[in-house]
Amino acid sequence: MMVPTIRSRPTYPGLRPLVAARCNLFAVEGAGAAAVLRLLAEAPPGFADRTEVVLAAAAPEDEAALRDAGARVHVCVDADAALDTLDLLLSSATMGTRLQVAGGEGFVGRVVRRGIDHCIDPRSVLTEHAGTLARRVQCVHCKTFTEAVTTSLFECPGCGNLLLVRDHFSRRLAAFQGVCVNAEDPAERPHPEEVYR
Repeated sequence: MMVPTIRSRPTYPGLRPLVAARCNLFAVEGAGAAAVLRLLAEAPPGFADRTEVVLAAAAPEDEAALRDAGARVHVCVDADAALDTLDLLLSSATMGTRLQVAGGEGFVGRVVRRGIDHCIDPRSVLTEHAGTLARRVQCVHCKTFTEAVTTSLFECPGCGNLLLVRDHFSRRLAAFQGVCVNAEDPAERPHPEEVYR
């Protein structure tokens, strides 16, 4: 029996050196820096001169290596600051700018969403998953977002419901959906499993 494919589930085809682009704009979180460094090492001469990297929560040695490779680097303290910087860069981007993103699932989804907000076709954004499988989850009951969820069940910090993390990914919200698992009997508290490390 074949397991059905979950159509909403994101796929991450990986980063590529788009040599015809006038500007290659990378949004990178944590372990995603290694993917961009690999790409810069394999890219043809002159590619790094047209490369800008918005870097969130990465090691100082990754920042130094990206600068040494010739990329312009914008260092941000966290993902939220990186998204704000990305907004500024996209608001002044010219035709021929290509957006790519590498990092955790929640970060990748949020960057693609920002691209959509700037009229970028989400199918044109190249993505690579790097690092944790932790998910960004929205509670369908109170609409609270929770970052870095690693278990199949967790308590919503907004409404206190015990939520099951579904495999449904909302591209509009850049988050997986969490639904109450014990609505009929709130006293029933199944044990959560660590599944998204």
